[in-house]
Amino acid sequence: MIRRHRGFHFIAHTVMSLVTLSVLLPFLLLFLSSITEESALLTYGYSFFPKQFSLRAYRYIFTASSKIIRAYGMTVLVTAAGTTASIALSALFAYPLSLKNLPFRKTITFFVFFTMLFNGGIVPSYILWSTYLGVKDTVFGLILPNMLVSAINILLIRTYFQSSIPDTLYEAAQIDGANQLRVFTAVVLPMGKPILITIGTFTGIAYWNDWTNGLYYINRRTELFTIQNLLNRMVTDLQFLSSNSNLSATLGAELAKVPSTGVQMAIAFVAILPIIILFPFLQKYYAKGISLGAVKG
Repeated sequence: MIRRHRGFHFIAHTVMSLVTLSVLLPFLLLFLSSITEESALLTYGYSFFPKQFSLRAYRYIFTASSKIIRAYGMTVLVTAAGTTASIALSALFAYPLSLKNLPFRKTITFFVFFTMLFNGGIVPSYILWSTYLGVKDTVFGLILPNMLVSAINILLIRTYFQSSIPDTLYEAAQIDGANQLRVFTAVVLPMGKPILITIGTFTGIAYWNDWTNGLYYINRRTELFTIQNLLNRMVTDLQFLSSNSNLSATLGAELAKVPSTGVQMAIAFVAILPIIILFPFLQKYYAKGISLGAVKG
């Protein structure tokens, strides 16, 4: 029996090690490619053992260091404000749906679910946000459209509230004289912290990686660009120069000095680095959420 357990543990650890490597190796390859000389990349391709190291890609990016810092600040602001507002609205919507005595609960839940299947499309949404709600070229254009409230987040939070918070706690709080707002803040939010942080992490990553809102709603005020929009603009400018390098010999000579492939790798690494750093600090809440669900089941 002990040998069988040892064999199972060996196989389980081997499989998990392979899965971990499959996740980490692409990030390592991305970073190594960003510090590889452009000529070596073009000659030998991507490699875990670069033939020649170079930091020219990062020097090219940080020539606009003031823009990078401002874009990072805007990204942090948008991510923090959007994630906080999204979690607050989702939790406030999900809590009533988790109550069994809510009138028309199934009907409201159906309408929430319906929005997961059908929507108006990009053009009507753009007209609504830019023309009627006036978020164009404002910071609200980076926060409100598309990601502020998600039907799937509402349903996930509602399901967690239903399955992981006993009805006896609601009854005890109400016997003590607590109203619904007090129950929500004193009972539901503390016990729902794992799912709220989990959904908040996904929402925060979506805000951090989003560049479509900036593309659609930020046209003139480029100082509102997030890091994704700024880096995307740098890649677009680089591609434009590459496609028009025959306009002058000087432009072609200067362009030859720019490590275009390395810049794209460096841009991708710079964009995802904060998420990689933050994720381990939130991992305990995922484990806690899974264990609570397992105990309840």
